[in-house]
Amino acid sequence: MKKIDKAVADQYFREKNRYMILYFVIWFVVSYGVVLFAEPLSEITIMGGFPFHYFMGAQGAVVTFIILLFVNAKVGDMIDKKYGIDEEQNVRLSAGKSVDH
Repeated sequence: MKKIDKAVADQYFREKNRYMILYFVIWFVVSYGVVLFAEPLSEITIMGGFPFHYFMGAQGAVVTFIILLFVNAKVGDMIDKKYGIDEEQNVRLSAGKSVDH
């Protein structure tokens, strides 16, 4: 694996952390924000008459979490490529090397 300049590494981790904070904010709003507004949200129904706050508590938060996992993986790959830390490049760098025992 190649060495990365400290300034580039700092930018890389700053960008990764910025996205992680955004994911945590979205997760918090979906998980706990719906509970804070449960009474007004009970007027909204979804999927055959279930109150919206019930749906979000039962399934919406879990589905949102899973979607955030996939988004994080995709965005993380894009950031890795942007800073030259992608897996394809690492495989090319290590191609042909072997350890003899």
